[in-house]
Amino acid sequence: MDELKRIIRDVPDFPKKGIVFKDITTLLADGRNFQRMIDLMAHRYLGQGIQKVVGVEARGFILGSALAYKLGTGIALVRKPGKLPWKTLRKTYELEYGTDTLEIHIDAFEPGEKVLIADDLLATGGTVAAVVDLVQQLQAEIVECAFLAELEFLQGRKRLPEGKVHSLLQF
Repeated sequence: MDELKRIIRDVPDFPKKGIVFKDITTLLADGRNFQRMIDLMAHRYLGQGIQKVVGVEARGFILGSALAYKLGTGIALVRKPGKLPWKTLRKTYELEYGTDTLEIHIDAFEPGEKVLIADDLLATGGTVAAVVDLVQQLQAEIVECAFLAELEFLQGRKRLPEGKVHSLLQF
């Protein structure tokens, strides 16, 4: 895991002063370690009957697609408003400075389907808490919320279903 952590680049003062951004594009560009990361993440979910992976815009699409492929499932996308072409369910949620909104197709899964929510980074948990709400409104069963990395000091997992959060790397 230390090797994967070393590949992720720290970008100081992005997107604003005082924030150290964890840039995973360096890991995504490293074919051997990208494959290793997906294998490690997917191994946890083999044999759990997952029927869909939910990919969260935008880097969650990359991880979610690779995990769905590895697990032999489909992928459902959660996007910003106006980006999905069919009828959607919408969730507006609070950010540190304002609000944001996410949407999912109303037919993304059948009630009771077992889903895995995938995103690159767990920070404050606000975005994924909104995704959890959307998935629950569609009556799917959340197996877990899977992240490549977690910024533990922000305590985002406290906003997500207890016992249903896994991060491969912790910072």
